[in-house]
Amino acid sequence: MFLFDFFRSFLPLHNPVGFGAGDFLLLALACALLFLVFLRAWLEPAARRFAARTGWCMALLAALPVLLRLALLARHPVPAPSGADDFSYLLLADTLRHFRLANPAHAWNQFFEAVFILQQPTYSSIFPLGQGLVLAAGWLIFGHPWAGVALSVAALCALCYWMLRAWTTPGWALAGGLLAAMEFGPLNQWMNLYWGGAVSAIAGCLVFGALPRLRQSGGRRDAVLLGAGLGLQMLTRPFEFVLLAVCVAIYFLPLGKQLRSLRRPAAVAALAFLPAVLLMLAQNRAVTGQWTTLPYEVSRYQYGVPATFTIQPNPTPHRALTGEQQLDYQTQSIIHGEGTDTMGRYLERWGERVHFYRFFFLPPLYLALPFFLPALRQFRFAWVLGTLALFSLGANFYPYFYPHYIAAVTCLMLLVSVTALARIKSAPLVLSLCAAQFLFWYGIHALASENVFLAVGRYETGDFINYDDPEGRIAIHRKLAEAGGKQLVFVHYGPQHLFHEWIHNDADIDRAPIVWAGDLGANENDRLRKYYPDRTAWLAEPDAIPPRVIPYPYIAAPPQGLFESGPLKNDTNIDEVGKH
Repeated sequence: MFLFDFFRSFLPLHNPVGFGAGDFLLLALACALLFLVFLRAWLEPAARRFAARTGWCMALLAALPVLLRLALLARHPVPAPSGADDFSYLLLADTLRHFRLANPAHAWNQFFEAVFILQQPTYSSIFPLGQGLVLAAGWLIFGHPWAGVALSVAALCALCYWMLRAWTTPGWALAGGLLAAMEFGPLNQWMNLYWGGAVSAIAGCLVFGALPRLRQSGGRRDAVLLGAGLGLQMLTRPFEFVLLAVCVAIYFLPLGKQLRSLRRPAAVAALAFLPAVLLMLAQNRAVTGQWTTLPYEVSRYQYGVPATFTIQPNPTPHRALTGEQQLDYQTQSIIHGEGTDTMGRYLERWGERVHFYRFFFLPPLYLALPFFLPALRQFRFAWVLGTLALFSLGANFYPYFYPHYIAAVTCLMLLVSVTALARIKSAPLVLSLCAAQFLFWYGIHALASENVFLAVGRYETGDFINYDDPEGRIAIHRKLAEAGGKQLVFVHYGPQHLFHEWIHNDADIDRAPIVWAGDLGANENDRLRKYYPDRTAWLAEPDAIPPRVIPYPYIAAPPQGLFESGPLKNDTNIDEVGKH
């Protein structure tokens, strides 16, 4: 009780020592730093011995982020899906766990229109398979797709160590793996969202870890890992796969005539890469009806999203859009800008995105980064910097930018960090500061009282973890579950609705316990109610304060979208997609 009273407020007049928020922050960091400094004398010798044991290190680094996240479940439960990207990837995972690549178009698909989801010619996600495969695996093995998210982060942290072992000493490889657990572990958005990042980063680890080993020994295993990494990247981020393949080719250029010795490993890598090619072609065929037409190309043709590269003009939708889809299309078009890119706009956008790279570096590491520059005298480290530059410049053709776009070079960011740290005597202090920062914020999320958490949370940067139910989704799902039976929920957006998707359905819509449908007005809604006579009808109002779900029927304003009555026909001409 004393501690609760002591920490109940950060206002100086409400605690015995007169501390404010900044005082508590500095005190906690100082305590953590002193603890780590005293621990170093005992920990460092044992860590050096442990770092050479590859299997044990990988097991520790895989378990650490998952166990730390599970320990937070009481306050930060399993993330609830939120938004178009999450729902589309979950549809993909649900489709895959039923051992399908696409779902047949629904007869009443006009009710199920949602951003980043195709309704015709098939009912499918627009995204490539990589993230969906991981979510589906977690769903099948553990009964929940978030298990796939957690396992992908576990694999990433372990593989960061494995990759670094090919570039640096075991001790620094272990340090890099621990940095990965702190940066991309329990408090990171890659652990707490369903739209990924870790899978592409895993692909990068496989590729960048295999390259030095392959160049040194030409082993078959490393060739397989190289091909598998390239394949995984193609199944996750197809455009960035092209950038990655270019970087791989450049890596081997200095070998000159010695390249002939790598012909057999190259053939092995190509065979390991082939399954990914076949999977991509099969998905294209199942979803779009064409072997070489990607699902997102059909989405762009029909709905105008996702936005094109900045060197291309904005696409034009060829399908009636719902209010939500129209809002998303307009937003993406505005961010894309009129016409095509100019050099001035390109460079200005590139400069504005510097702050996104904070995602890959804890603040204390900025003290060490300049010490990476002397390493550029070696070709391999110059190549690392060139690879980072190529990904940065390539991703700048996107109107938007998110860190997972360049996730494939995550391990190279860690390599830059540990290479720089290895050159300075104060490296233990910098690492201790990184650990102190992580422990402070992890402690806040795990142990702080409600008042402390609310007061301090506004100062947290770089982290993303779900807390409470700000969107009201959990409460609405709980109410529907308590009602029992099968449900049909019509989603009615308010006049001031901002882009925030609520319509989401299982791969098999008709067998789902809850069917979410767009509100198309009383007459059209009655047609769907007759199609589902055994379901209890509800009306969800996500823009109410708080969001709510109430029994149907209702009186509401006409919907924003315009639709024909009755089932929609499969009239989309996929052959036209490639022409636009």
